[in-house]
Amino acid sequence: MSDFRKLLVWRKAHVLAIRVHKMTNGIRGQQNAALRGQLNRSAMSIPANIVEGSGQESRREFGRFLSYAANSATELEWHLMVARDTGVINLNDYSAHVGPTVEVRKMLHGLMKRVTLSMSDRSRTERG
Repeated sequence: MSDFRKLLVWRKAHVLAIRVHKMTNGIRGQQNAALRGQLNRSAMSIPANIVEGSGQESRREFGRFLSYAANSATELEWHLMVARDTGVINLNDYSAHVGPTVEVRKMLHGLMKRVTLSMSDRSRTERG
């Protein structure tokens, strides 16, 4: 489909994943291992799905992977909330990461709409 590096949403998701990874390095304790892992997995899944989707041959498949990425952003937002509410991260860490997470999710939804519109424009052209 396209070079994922050119997508602003991928660049923002990549930075977010790195920032979450660095933040979770500061989370200590065996009791927090599962939450630390979930924070990292959901954060890393966002740019990974954008990359995987950009390698697909159809816009429909690209859109499907964008949907997975958006779902991972929603999951990350919830894991951040749990980490905040259980005292695993402080309010500053939560605020520093939840805003970019929501921004990336909104950007993904916008890109999904453009991909869907592009598909419907293409099918109208083919029929008409």
